[in-house]
Amino acid sequence: MDLKDALKGQYGAGLAMLRECIERCPDDAWSAGEHPRTFWRIAYHTLFYTHFYMMPSHTEFTPWARHQPQGVILWDDDEDGIPPVETTYSPQDLLEYLAEIEQNLSGWVDALDLGAAESGFPWYPIPKLDHQLVNIRHLGIHVGQLQELLYARGVDLEWVGKRVPA
Repeated sequence: MDLKDALKGQYGAGLAMLRECIERCPDDAWSAGEHPRTFWRIAYHTLFYTHFYMMPSHTEFTPWARHQPQGVILWDDDEDGIPPVETTYSPQDLLEYLAEIEQNLSGWVDALDLGAAESGFPWYPIPKLDHQLVNIRHLGIHVGQLQELLYARGVDLEWVGKRVPA
């Protein structure tokens, strides 16, 4: 199997599981959680960084048209402090962003030089392939975090082992 096909399958599976979390999140859970780690903000943080780190480098990244920088912050940011409490995105907003990522996934992965010695992100001094594995791990960790929040509310979710992007 081609390595890029494997990455596409795992990104696709992680995004499918994230989609289910967003779709099945009860209305009263969307903004719930200890600020700034609310459900919607964890979901947006996950989408943003999955998209960002799927690029060849930080200089080649174009944010989602509706990106708001404070939306990705899950902690007390040293520069900006705690982000505002207000809910910035609806489930539909994030499903639209997720669909955009899914539509571009194959081309983005194909554009990566997995043999590159550098990640393309100076704060990650690791090879490109390692960085893609970190990105998939990050996606999976936050999907698991969202799943646990939903499980606590009695919402059961499906496991996706691999999903081939369209």
